[in-house]
Amino acid sequence: MSTEESMHLFLVGLVRLQLETITYFGQITGANPAIPGMFPNMFPLATSQPFSALPVMPVQAMTQQATRHARRVYVGGLPPTANEQSVATFFSQVMAKIGGNTAGPGDAVVNVYINHDKKFAFVEMRSVEEASNAMALDGIIFEGAPVKVRRPTDYNPSLAATLGPSQPNPNLNLAAVGLTPGSAGGLDGPDRIFVGGLPYYFTETQIRELLETFGPLRGFDLVKDRETGNSKGYAFCVYQDLAVTDIACAALNGIKMGDKTLTVRRANQGANPQQPKPEQESILMHAQQQIALQKLMLQPALVATKVVCLTHAVSADELKDDEDYEEIVDDMRQECSKFGTLVNVVIPRPPHDGEPAAGVGKVFLEYVDVDGATKARAGLNGRKFDGNQVVAVFYPENKFAQGDYEG
Repeated sequence: MSTEESMHLFLVGLVRLQLETITYFGQITGANPAIPGMFPNMFPLATSQPFSALPVMPVQAMTQQATRHARRVYVGGLPPTANEQSVATFFSQVMAKIGGNTAGPGDAVVNVYINHDKKFAFVEMRSVEEASNAMALDGIIFEGAPVKVRRPTDYNPSLAATLGPSQPNPNLNLAAVGLTPGSAGGLDGPDRIFVGGLPYYFTETQIRELLETFGPLRGFDLVKDRETGNSKGYAFCVYQDLAVTDIACAALNGIKMGDKTLTVRRANQGANPQQPKPEQESILMHAQQQIALQKLMLQPALVATKVVCLTHAVSADELKDDEDYEEIVDDMRQECSKFGTLVNVVIPRPPHDGEPAAGVGKVFLEYVDVDGATKARAGLNGRKFDGNQVVAVFYPENKFAQGDYEG
């Protein structure tokens, strides 16, 4: 076959293929398509309606795949009861409450994948901007437990920057879902501080006030028992001004707070915190003076009252059965009556729905006078019940009278 004949057959085949393509798309759309690579009016058709070269869905699918890494968020620390539907509904609702939906009406969440063994999920949002807004939800309480909201490992910051905003909108209404800007977020990185040895009776507000002696916090997380909501005695924080990180560690580490000694250091540095630089010494001295004042403010927790609070004496599981509960109350009453005349013994119980409740895991002993309470605190503090070392502190009488067991 000659070269001319081969070229002729090739052109005939090409024309036939293009005719079939035109016929196919014409059947779908009734339109006259403009076929790339062909001359205008090569194959005139009866209709002159415009034609869209490709169906819409494949383009959307390609766009979704290209932006998927920037539209997904990692959610860690999920409770065992979580499922795809509950996670999708929850995050769609909270996104609407904070004003984080930017892709129009409807749910922000389009897909959820859960790894039940490792208790995490990937939550896919409709848009890149909505995924960035969801990053502000780090630390939100889901089914009674705070969850972590992070970027997935396949997130590409440089590529994501071309697709939409990479930071949450600063005008989000986080208060609508019980969050404050920087309340739990921003706790990753080399400037994260570990704060250990916190007295269990210190409230979250008191700890923040102590730490904020050095400046405002960008992130703060007091670690609590998931069942009882009580402090575990340690926290993590990050300062807005990272230059004060080592100053705060040097000033706070080793300070006596009640019957505890604080351990404060960079979380990734081990037991030897970095010392502040010479030019920071004056700032350190001023901060130590402020800490001394803070300690005076925190001393009321040690003022003797008629009420003693025991922590780590009982667990939530021990309090669920009615007979076991009554037996524990009787045992406490008998043991603690040795120190003075008891007026009341209060042991808060967990609710039947499994939700955290104030005071669960604590025992409150009300004595007829301060002398009895003082002897009880001295005699019970540090003792072991079922292998647990008990912490005994005085509790404000007015809060106890009001049934406020949160402190």
